[in-house]
Amino acid sequence: MTPEIVAQLAPTGVLRAAINMGNFLLVTGRTADGGPDGVSPEMAREIGRRLGVPVTLVPHARPNEIADAAGSNAWDIANIGAEPQRAAKIAFTAAYCEIEATYLVPAGSPITGMDQVDRKGVRICSGAGAAYTLWLERNIKHAELVLVPGGGGAAFQKFLDEKMDVYAGLRPGLITDIERLPGARILDGQFMAVQQAIGTGRENAAGAAWLSAFVEEAKASGLVAGFIEKHKVRGLSVAPAAS
Repeated sequence: MTPEIVAQLAPTGVLRAAINMGNFLLVTGRTADGGPDGVSPEMAREIGRRLGVPVTLVPHARPNEIADAAGSNAWDIANIGAEPQRAAKIAFTAAYCEIEATYLVPAGSPITGMDQVDRKGVRICSGAGAAYTLWLERNIKHAELVLVPGGGGAAFQKFLDEKMDVYAGLRPGLITDIERLPGARILDGQFMAVQQAIGTGRENAAGAAWLSAFVEEAKASGLVAGFIEKHKVRGLSVAPAAS
């Protein structure tokens, strides 16, 4: 730890950590004082502890709001999915945990495998702004991609109302969604794994390097696994060590 690292990551003397409140696996509850709690807030608090500074959690409804605020002095570190579109302004660590993203299809769907989704005439619905929808925007070439603002609830309702062909989401959420659609199936496999990471401004080279080392130590030591176990999160796994 050096004064330069602390100055870059907590320039005001307080670590301001942006937290994505829309991720139900990483933010699973509230603390006694009403603040966000879960794996993501725990990681932020541990970073502050090691820096020796207080932590202020800065809640955002969706991850794209956090990414859009990069460079505006709204936060010092951000706990969101690492995606190329976001990396232009944000220096990300390797992932500390991963979440499978896959597809749900309604009863009677002829789609039985991941390789049958991206085809002409197929309509895929998903919530706008999530890391996995950024992946879909880059990779879906033939199917029609319908992205719905307002989070997964609004997107799933539109999927139901318009009787679309495929719904894309995080596997743990789809397990709950499928209860509303008798006969629906979740496809085996995944189209990607959301890489949950920690980012800071690209100008913070020393701070970014320290965060990367912290994440690798947190995975190897069992710290991340301990947070997952403490908050009893299903569908979240510790990411592999960075190559």
